[in-house]
Amino acid sequence: MLYTTPNKNISSVMGTSPDEIDTPAQGSDRVLLVSVIILMIFGSLAVYSSIAFFAESNQTSAGSLVISHLVKLSIAFLGMLIASKINYHTLAKFSRLGMVVSWVLLIGVFFFGAEVFGARRSLSIGGFSFQPSSLATVALLIHIAVLVDEKQDYIKDFKRAFLPIMFWVVITCGLIGIEDFSSAAVLMGLSMLVMFVGRVSTLQLGSLLIIGLLGASVLIWQSPERQSRIDHYIDQVVQVKSDEFNVAEGYQAQQAHIAIAQGEIFGVGIGKSTQRDFLPAPYNDFIFAIIAEEYGFVGSVALLLLFTLILFRGIAKIAKNAPDTLGMLMAVGCTLTIALYGFVNAGVASGLLPVTGLPMPFVSYGGTSTLFSGLMIGILLNISKHSSGKNAVFYA
Repeated sequence: MLYTTPNKNISSVMGTSPDEIDTPAQGSDRVLLVSVIILMIFGSLAVYSSIAFFAESNQTSAGSLVISHLVKLSIAFLGMLIASKINYHTLAKFSRLGMVVSWVLLIGVFFFGAEVFGARRSLSIGGFSFQPSSLATVALLIHIAVLVDEKQDYIKDFKRAFLPIMFWVVITCGLIGIEDFSSAAVLMGLSMLVMFVGRVSTLQLGSLLIIGLLGASVLIWQSPERQSRIDHYIDQVVQVKSDEFNVAEGYQAQQAHIAIAQGEIFGVGIGKSTQRDFLPAPYNDFIFAIIAEEYGFVGSVALLLLFTLILFRGIAKIAKNAPDTLGMLMAVGCTLTIALYGFVNAGVASGLLPVTGLPMPFVSYGGTSTLFSGLMIGILLNISKHSSGKNAVFYA
């Protein structure tokens, strides 16, 4: 059911000037903003603790790397503030351009990307390295919101609505999946969730799911490394059930489990992690394991509660009270991206999910993902400025 105010054409918002929107501006969601700031502080402490061994092995100081992380967080925070000042309708008008630029950059990664751990995921331009997949994620979710909003009058039509949306989803996820399967899989899931909230036919979404599974099978089949990760995950589950462990398999996951187990209830103390010397990328992919070791079960739960709070505020508060369909869909997409990345990172470290390499937003060592996470929070803050329970638009 669609809840909205009378005499408000929500399907034509994109044709309306931002100055003509009749929802009064108000303050940004402070709970969301404070939650993000706490995550940044939490992450900075964890990065400082976990990066010491990496710094020593690369003959640099942990302090310089932490300063680099803080600079990136500052840039992300500045980007968040700027995005919060720009009307989200204005940003939505550039979604198609963002998609085209991200496609060009993703193709560039395939030919000119720097290879790290056997995969090409980043480009270096002018001495700066960045991952185009982060731009593609934000651009795609915003563009899906724009398309679903524009096509609300015939959203169930396969040719006029579903096929044009699927065109952008399949190509973007395919380009990302060539080198970064986990990010592509998560983006496909996020895209389907936004489309589902936007009333796209469940039957049509089922066909997209089948296409996604077939594409995932091909990507896994053509990569021995991906096959190995899946095999190790399955072996891990079997070993847990049989109480038989093979220390030669799933090294990353096992070291993460040891870190979590050592943390117990209250942790070993800030800066006292021992598993940071054994875990690959403890400052990024397995940052949650270090937090669990140093802060224990209590600290781990507190961290997950922050992501849960962001999820609640983004969906139940900002998206539900958005003044139009476009704002609601953009809020859903941005919120789910931040929350899902956080939960997936924790799930990987806990052994609930296979190793993916996805960072924890605002907590893992800073980079492109941190910047675009900040931009998504900025979009949420801008939507919250125009939110009003009286003008709420939400599908249930």
